[in-house]
Amino acid sequence: MASVASPVIFKEFCPLYYLLNAIPTKIQKGFRSIVVYLTALDTNGDYIAVGSSIGMLYLYCRHLNQMKKYNFEGKCESITFVKLLSCFDDLVAVGTASGRVAVFQLVSSLPGRNKQLRRFDVAGIHKSSITALAWSPNGMKLFSGDDRGKIVYSALDLDQGICNSSLVLEEPSSIVQLDYNQKVLLVSTLQRTVLFYTEEKSVKQVGTQPRK
Repeated sequence: MASVASPVIFKEFCPLYYLLNAIPTKIQKGFRSIVVYLTALDTNGDYIAVGSSIGMLYLYCRHLNQMKKYNFEGKCESITFVKLLSCFDDLVAVGTASGRVAVFQLVSSLPGRNKQLRRFDVAGIHKSSITALAWSPNGMKLFSGDDRGKIVYSALDLDQGICNSSLVLEEPSSIVQLDYNQKVLLVSTLQRTVLFYTEEKSVKQVGTQPRK
């Protein structure tokens, strides 16, 4: 018996003018006019997160059609990676060109959810550009990788407002991708891909030949 083909769904793609128009193309800093470049992007069913070259995170709520802005205090530096997570609370992790990593716990109007914006910082371990971020599904673990091969594990206690971070792995080349599931962290670098078993703290390489 021949299988029934799945119906074809046609979709139209167009620029998100309602989003782009809410982000300035230039900002004024003293006597200088600085061009704003969009440098990082992540999306889920609730939000569109856009990082910029001026250190500003633009977070668009798809349900309320509202744009909110978040930034790091102090030096304005380019955001290099953003990662959203929707679990019991809505979270967004942000990495910058100098190695700063911050987590924003977003405000929710739903009963029993977070009612005050909170920020957690991954303090002082990364010293170079953040190239990858990965969440655990429950939002209690965040892994961050940089272009010098360092991978940092951050344990978050959202109820207590605590973030404890430690270096868990160091590769000889830049991290290009991280993904976490079931106590296993997938790590891809410019040279190889490995599986890091977080409980045993052991590494298993995928394949035998280095990348060219």
